[in-house]
Amino acid sequence: MYKVMKSFICRGCVNPVTDTGRTSVDISGDANLELVDKFCYLGDMLSVDGDADAAVDTRIRSGWNKFRQLVPLLTNKDISLTVRGRLYSSCARSSMLHGSETWPIGKENEVALQKADMRMVRWMCGVKLQDRVPSKELRWILGLDDIISVLQQNAMVWACVAKRR
Repeated sequence: MYKVMKSFICRGCVNPVTDTGRTSVDISGDANLELVDKFCYLGDMLSVDGDADAAVDTRIRSGWNKFRQLVPLLTNKDISLTVRGRLYSSCARSSMLHGSETWPIGKENEVALQKADMRMVRWMCGVKLQDRVPSKELRWILGLDDIISVLQQNAMVWACVAKRR
């Protein structure tokens, strides 16, 4: 019996962006390196300029994909809001923040993460922006911390662990 092997190639790795004027560099007699502006490495998007924009966009997209998979559970009225909050935090939010410990975060990245996070939180709670319910109150009901404080805590823990080594 033969097992069917699944492909674990990241979609971002399949289609790297190549926008540098040159397409490759000759490093030895018969070996060339392809030049790219950004590429996917272990599910994280790295860019040539060293900022976190590509990584944040990729992780937000990943968080939305996970959220959409869990929408039947996250919007189920029979499940308490605290349980939904824990499920959201452990699946969708952790998917969004994966690898964020090393990102050089800018203000626009923080805003993008907060915006995506709050859209998901409002969807889970069944609250629209027009309802004028404060974000802080919705996070409290779900038992969630602000995504930026979680991001900062993760970065500090990572820095402490890296410093000990």
